[in-house]
Amino acid sequence: MVARSAEEAAVSACLAALEASLAGSASPSESIADFSPRTLEAALGALARQRGESAISLLTALAESGPTKAGRRAARRVLYRLTQAGIRLPPPPAKPVVQRQPARALRAWVSGVDGTGSRAVWILFEGSFGGLALCALIVNDQAGILEVAGGAISKKRLEAELRSLRKSQKLPWIEMPPERATHLVAEALALHRRLDTEPTRDFARWRRLFGEASPGAPTPQPLAVDPTGSPMTPDPTLLDHSAELLALPELASWFVDPGALQSEALELLQAKESRLVLADRIKAEREAAIVERVVDRAFAAEARELWARRLTEMAWIFHATGRPREARLAAATALALQDPERFPRHLPFARGLAERGLAFASEVALGRVSATEVSRTPRPPRPLDGRGVNPS
Repeated sequence: MVARSAEEAAVSACLAALEASLAGSASPSESIADFSPRTLEAALGALARQRGESAISLLTALAESGPTKAGRRAARRVLYRLTQAGIRLPPPPAKPVVQRQPARALRAWVSGVDGTGSRAVWILFEGSFGGLALCALIVNDQAGILEVAGGAISKKRLEAELRSLRKSQKLPWIEMPPERATHLVAEALALHRRLDTEPTRDFARWRRLFGEASPGAPTPQPLAVDPTGSPMTPDPTLLDHSAELLALPELASWFVDPGALQSEALELLQAKESRLVLADRIKAEREAAIVERVVDRAFAAEARELWARRLTEMAWIFHATGRPREARLAAATALALQDPERFPRHLPFARGLAERGLAFASEVALGRVSATEVSRTPRPPRPLDGRGVNPS
């Protein structure tokens, strides 16, 4: 009897607390926090019988956000009994709609440019709900997007991939602003439109992420300025050393396409193997004339712009990897190639590209090297670990 009286007293106290909450003079969470689930359920039932529909708002609030799991369950049971008794409950409030944010590029990395004009581009995207995805591409300045791979990736896996990549690659890798990397992809897409071609089929699932990228948008150009930010103009003294660029391992694959030099290569071989006794000076003049003819043909306006662009990108690479002299040399050479008043045959860098191309063309003519092996025609490179790709 005593226990029953104590329980009834507890229910009465809880009911009074609920009445105070209903009147707005107390917080529901504070008023019922100390009562047991059994006492709370009994008090909620009494409140529902006494107040009817006016108690529904309090019951609903406790069912959704009560201070304890047992209390929320008790409120839901009382609400269920009300519906069974024929009382219609108001519809639950609509849940707030989570606005889906568009994916955005967080970080990006690029490789140097190889002799076919290809380079790797990695762009890390943050998805709508915070997930990360890595898009790894090979873009080529004559053919567009050659290869695409990638997918969801964790931060830990990304760092491991980058460490492995830097150790295994022949070409240097640098991190660059993601907007510049997406600009490179936009330029490749614009090239596809001009050529009336399509990117590799695997690009389809990534295309939406580059929907707003425009090749016409301004992008940082490191070539017009030196590493201090001062305007750069061609330095004749610096240009005299432009052939030194070809001795760098990053430019080992740079040369004029041997496939277009077969006739000149044969002519050069015949001059060297001629049984006629010619003075060394005459032989040198004949070889120089062949080289100049190759330079004049290989460095028409469009080709000059192409090689200048490659040098521009490599100047960025050299500057980012702490080689200011190489950066200045590449930048000055690029500006010289873009100068319509300057003849490429007088630029040691252009002559070096032609001479190297002739040397490979001679090796092809002699059967020592296959034409495919030294061709500068863009082709998809070997995949790298199924995620990125590796320009040769």
